[in-house]
Amino acid sequence: MPKPSDILLTALAPAVWGSTYIVATELLPGAPPLSVAAIRALPTGLILLLLVRQLPKGDWLWRSFVLGALNFTVFWALLFVAAYRLPGGIAATVGAVQPLIVVFAASAVLGTRIRVLSVLAAVMGMAGVALLVLQDGAVPDMPGIAAALGGAFSMAFGTVLTRKWRPPVSALVLTAWQLTAGGLLLLPLALLLDPPMPPLDAANAAGMGYLVLFTALTYILWFRGVARLEPAAVSSLGFLSPLTAILLGWAILGQALSASQMIGAAVVVASIWLSQRATPSRQVHAR
Repeated sequence: MPKPSDILLTALAPAVWGSTYIVATELLPGAPPLSVAAIRALPTGLILLLLVRQLPKGDWLWRSFVLGALNFTVFWALLFVAAYRLPGGIAATVGAVQPLIVVFAASAVLGTRIRVLSVLAAVMGMAGVALLVLQDGAVPDMPGIAAALGGAFSMAFGTVLTRKWRPPVSALVLTAWQLTAGGLLLLPLALLLDPPMPPLDAANAAGMGYLVLFTALTYILWFRGVARLEPAAVSSLGFLSPLTAILLGWAILGQALSASQMIGAAVVVASIWLSQRATPSRQVHAR
């Protein structure tokens, strides 16, 4: 298995991402989604660029935009489309197919062997997420399902290409490049498709500040993990996001936990453990 420290540090990213649901609903209700995504990405990327003082050169100029588009622009835009068109449970369940996509994408792009345990872990994780968030009577919407699948494919290939290209820089620098590129691509979408951003009160400003701060910290940890862990092992940790969202809703908002959700939480944890067990003991570390 990979180093526990690498798994735990990488797992912090999707665990914290799960808190963005409660931040958005409680501190940023009704905020234009693409504008929030652009504000979340671009200022964060620019601040990190000022800190690292290193711009992409050569092939890494266009690669940064490709990765920024896959991991941020396309992923976040389609995520919001799915969120608007689908009940949250269906959107999360469809999006949970991402680790399964990563297993096959890594095989096609990186030549990684498809392991039965990795496939089983991905399917288990999808089942666990479905038990966590899927509600009775939810009605599917085909454009929404297509958007959720598109978002899953986008981040899956972003994860695999990040591993394939092996940036010759630290995770901090890579995060700065991708967030800036993704934010620059999100900005025109927000200006064209979103209504004007309303004035921010203190609660809204606190929510935006939280998203900006933790976007930087979590993606540094995430891209560090992508460089050190197998793609399938990294993507399986994404199941922690809906799990964290459910647990925070229970702990902070007093939302009840059903028996099926408790079973789903156990299945999610088991799927993550199984995915790590499927990973070869030899790791390739970032340069």
